[in-house]
Amino acid sequence: MAHQQIPGLDPTATPSGTGCVECLAGDGPGWWFHLRRCAACGHIGCCDSSPAQHGTKHAREAGHPLLTSFEPGEDWFWNIETDQYYEGPELAPPTAHPASQSTPGPRDKVPGDWERQLH
Repeated sequence: MAHQQIPGLDPTATPSGTGCVECLAGDGPGWWFHLRRCAACGHIGCCDSSPAQHGTKHAREAGHPLLTSFEPGEDWFWNIETDQYYEGPELAPPTAHPASQSTPGPRDKVPGDWERQLH
């Protein structure tokens, strides 16, 4: 599907920050595995493998079903309602968290047994 045909995608929306908004605000354990960006509003949330799964929660609650990766080198789009991948336009920068940022992150919040806590 061409990106012009993807409703609800706003390529001008800038990211809300460099980490999961809710994790950084103290909602849940406070760390993430990978990050996801809302293609409608730029909200940054943690992925579904992360303990709190804030990216998908935001998508459902806000009615913004299109998520994209906020990881360096990844540029896919995913629709949580249709379970389909899409190719889309380049979004407003930055398109990923800083390369210097740890994965998982943030570094000072990641527990030693983080791998056992993934979904």
